[in-house]
Amino acid sequence: MTDRTMHGIFPILATPFDADGRINVEDVEREVEWLIENGVSGIGIAIASEIYKLDGDDRDLLLTTVVRQAAGRVKIVMNTGADGTDVGIARARRAQDLGADALMVWPPSFIPVPAEEVVEYFRRIAESVGIPIFQQDQAGAPIPPALAVRLARAHENLCYAKVETPPTVPRVAEAAALRGDSGLILFGGAGGVFLLEEARRGSVGSMPGAALPDVFVRAWETWHSGPEHEAKAEAGFRRYAALLRTMGQGQGIGTWLVKHTLARRGVIRSAYPRHPARRPDDATLRELDRLLDDLELSAT
Repeated sequence: MTDRTMHGIFPILATPFDADGRINVEDVEREVEWLIENGVSGIGIAIASEIYKLDGDDRDLLLTTVVRQAAGRVKIVMNTGADGTDVGIARARRAQDLGADALMVWPPSFIPVPAEEVVEYFRRIAESVGIPIFQQDQAGAPIPPALAVRLARAHENLCYAKVETPPTVPRVAEAAALRGDSGLILFGGAGGVFLLEEARRGSVGSMPGAALPDVFVRAWETWHSGPEHEAKAEAGFRRYAALLRTMGQGQGIGTWLVKHTLARRGVIRSAYPRHPARRPDDATLRELDRLLDDLELSAT
């Protein structure tokens, strides 16, 4: 039976690399432990982990390190998306063999294909494993709500959707309205900026970045402690809007800033992304440091 119980905050691991681009295993272990200590329900390894920059050996190293450190305490979701079905199946099976509890899969995007081919791609991958799959709907490889529902009906393993194509709030609402008895389970993503708005429209969890697990868990738990606490959750979460906006910049800048934040919080020592990733200028780092200090998020 496919696990349909996953919910809550599933941060996407920021992979710590050294200056030469090697994975810092000790930092990975510290980050996983810190995320668990802050009450997350799961950990993802995906785009924000720079998985698209990892070869097969590094993918295996990262996943096995996370699985070993988590030791069954939280769910582990591994992104195995590919532009070819055979590669996607091989990655999916490998991730399952190495201990992933679920997969995240994006549709073919380098050369887009018709919806029928997308359905067949997902169906074949779903049939190849015995663990659930998060359909990853993102701007560069969208899965429209109607297609997400169709995929959920195509195979029981295709039961989760991570909604990231902007604007995410109406997209979650549309998927929730269309899903009927398909069993589709909705998660938010895209940095978690619209965490509570998505929850109001039917999401059961979110996959934000890894730098603020305490903030997301606190907002999520407060929100779900009763309608009378929703305003408190919104007010508390709103304090971090500028910080989330700053860390959400593109062209790799956000990757640097998330890792800079993790280093400032005392979680990791090795805060480099893999090349290519545009480095923020000194003014941006100073702005980030001021935000962290104002929000009392720097390590003591």
